[in-house]
Parts: sequence; C-alpha cells; structure tokens
Amino acid sequence: MSESQRVVLVIPARYGSSRLPGKPLADLLGKPMVQWVYEKAQQVPSASQVVVATDDGRIVEAVRRFGGNVILTSSDHPSGTDRLVEVMEQVDADVYINLQGDEPLVRPDDVERLAQGMLADSATDVGTLYHAIEPEEAQNPNAVKVVLGHQGNALYFSRSPIPYPRELEHHPGYFKHVGVYAYRKGVLKAYSSLPASSLEQTEQLEQLRLLSAGMRIRGFEVEPTGPGVDTPECLQKVRAILAGEPYVLVSPLARIKLLITDVDGVLTDGGIYYDATGECMKRFHVRDGLGIRLLEESGIRVAVLSGRDSATLRKRVADLGITLCAFGVKDKETACYRLMEEAGFTAEQTACIGDDSIDLPAFSACGLSYAVADAPIYVKQQASGGVLTLAGGQGALRELADAILVAHGKADVFNSAVGFNAVAGGVTQ
Repeated sequence: MSESQRVVLVIPARYGSSRLPGKPLADLLGKPMVQWVYEKAQQVPSASQVVVATDDGRIVEAVRRFGGNVILTSSDHPSGTDRLVEVMEQVDADVYINLQGDEPLVRPDDVERLAQGMLADSATDVGTLYHAIEPEEAQNPNAVKVVLGHQGNALYFSRSPIPYPRELEHHPGYFKHVGVYAYRKGVLKAYSSLPASSLEQTEQLEQLRLLSAGMRIRGFEVEPTGPGVDTPECLQKVRAILAGEPYVLVSPLARIKLLITDVDGVLTDGGIYYDATGECMKRFHVRDGLGIRLLEESGIRVAVLSGRDSATLRKRVADLGITLCAFGVKDKETACYRLMEEAGFTAEQTACIGDDSIDLPAFSACGLSYAVADAPIYVKQQASGGVLTLAGGQGALRELADAILVAHGKADVFNSAVGFNAVAGGVTQ
C-alpha cells in the first residue's frame, strides 16, 4: 500500500453512558471491551494505524496497559465524528475509519471491505456499512434504516421504516445502517464547518448533515452483524457469545414491578369530547382495562399519572380498582418518584408508557419507558424500552401488559382458561 493511501482506524471511546456508565471498560472475559475492539481493528489488513480516542483518563490508562495507542481528546465533542476531527489534527491519513468502541463483535473482514471500497473509488466522500433486516426490526426507531441508489450511494437515512411499503410485491426490503464510517481527510476538515441541517436535527442522525451538504455516502453490504453493547442485557449477551456459551435472553421486563401509565393518548385515543352540559368525555379501550387488572391480580402494580383531572377520569380509575394515581400533575418526573415511593419500588423496577413530549420527564425517571405506535418520532427516540405496535387507545397498554406477564412467566393468565379463571374474581374491563 502506498504512502498516499494511508488508512487509520479510530475508536472513539466515551466513558459517560446513560444506560451503561464506563462502557468501554466493561469486563469481557478478563479484558476491557475497548481492548476487544482494538484487537479486532489490528486484524484489518489495510489499517496503517489503530488509535483509541477518549475523553477520560481511566480509558487512557486501560489502553496503555494493553499496549494500545490512545489520544486524550476534549470532553465537549457532541459526536464521535467531532472527536475524529480532533484526532485528524494529530494523526495523518488519507482515509479515517470510525470504528465504534461498543462493538466487540465487529468483523475485521467487514472493515476491510469498507477500506478497500474507499481506496478503489476516490470519488466516494464517505463510506459506511449496511445489511438486510426483517420488517419487524425496521419498525424500531433505534435501528437506523438506509435506502440506496443504483450505484450504492445512500439516498436517505431514517429512524422510520423506509421505503414505505405501499406495494409489498415491489418492496426491495429494509436495510439497517451499521454505524461504521470511513471519511476522506477533506471531508473531516469540512465537517465542523458544515451547518447542522433541519433533517439532522429532526432525525438526530449526524450523517444527514453530510447528505444535506451534497456529499456522497457509499454503502457496502455485509452479513448481519452481532449485537453492540448498549445495556447491561446486551453486555451479558455479548459476553456469552464471546465465551461460546448459549445465551438465554432475560427480558428487562422481568424486573418490572410497577407500570406507570399516562391517560390521554395512551389509555384513550387522545380525543376530548364534550357532551351538551360541557362535561368532558373520553373513549377508553376495554382491553387496556383488562390488561391493568391482569397485572394487578398477578402482583404487578399499575399507577395512573395524568396532567388532567376530571370526574370522568376518576370514575374510570375507580372502576378499574387502581389506587396508585396522580391527577392534574405538572411535574411528571417528581410524580413518578412519589408513586414509586408509595408503591415501594425503585426506578429500575418501574416502567412507564407515554405518547407525547409531556411524558418525557416520566421517561427519564423510570428504568424502562415505552411509546405508543402513534407517538411523534422524537418521543419514540427517547423510549428506552422501545415502541409498541399498537396506538394509544387501541390496546397499546394491553400489548405492554401481556409482554410484562410473559416476562414474569405468567402468560397463562391471558392465554389459558385455567390461568384466567385463577384471577378472574378480581378482573374487570
């Protein structure tokens, strides 16, 4: 490889993580996770150099202990690409590949395919990876989808399932974007000066800044990749895979003892109706009511949290036998903590379900949060547990209730006559 074709692999490794603090140093079979990624990067034939870029001295020390190259960068970088720009100022190359520090199962062959693709076509500004996924996974806003043109250049990236399946027989399938990027030096020099586009701000995807600026992002297809590490559950799964052991997925819902639900847009369809006397009326779904009672009868508490207060709402809550409730709430985060304290459970044992921005403070308070299917995209992005397939007022809470019962090994209360009869005495819709 000529000197003019120098490829450097950079591994951004940030210590802070809301769901798994200290993630790069998480132990995987006696080695920190960042070491696994580093050693995989060293197996990429085209790599002239591998370097870890971090904002924390603890990671610097860990990398030096296993003999790796590391650069301490600013802690103010909003993204991994910005951190890469700082590395560029200290390490010279023609192509920089940003390899995620939480991907210990990354395949060196995939990274080499990306490197060779960039070296073969100097007209490509940025390269990345993608693979096919099933339609069910495409519904997850945390799985970023990409559509490509005939030459393999990205047309758009989105958290929404794209392209829209109007004619299923002509649908090309869904492709998931793998967050490994290769940049030419000139692109990185220009990146910091590029304005953040409205698309980037809407989707919260930094690659849309590049597309909006007219740059070409070439996609290279690979086989489906192993899981990255975002949560403690992911860490357990990756640890089992690396050890060659079978992994039994334990749903995070198995630890849930309290479910906090919003009302408007979750238990109702979001509509507000007034009768001739001016009384506010709401449309509830009976299956949600049954789901609430099945949870309560199975030992999982349910609490109702609403920014509104009305006789109609209080009557529905009373009919369902719910005693944990807060009405007319302005501060939902504080209200969630109070409900947890009253019920005697921690945030890690609590899940919540919401549909709009007013529920985001509750999302931040609870260990798991879920958005209904018709919630705005920016609310779905904040749902740590995921997005339900049903809309508010259309059985969304029942969907989550069933999932909780399954995780607790109590599916028989809704899928068998014997199980249902065991709790039927306390059930209402």
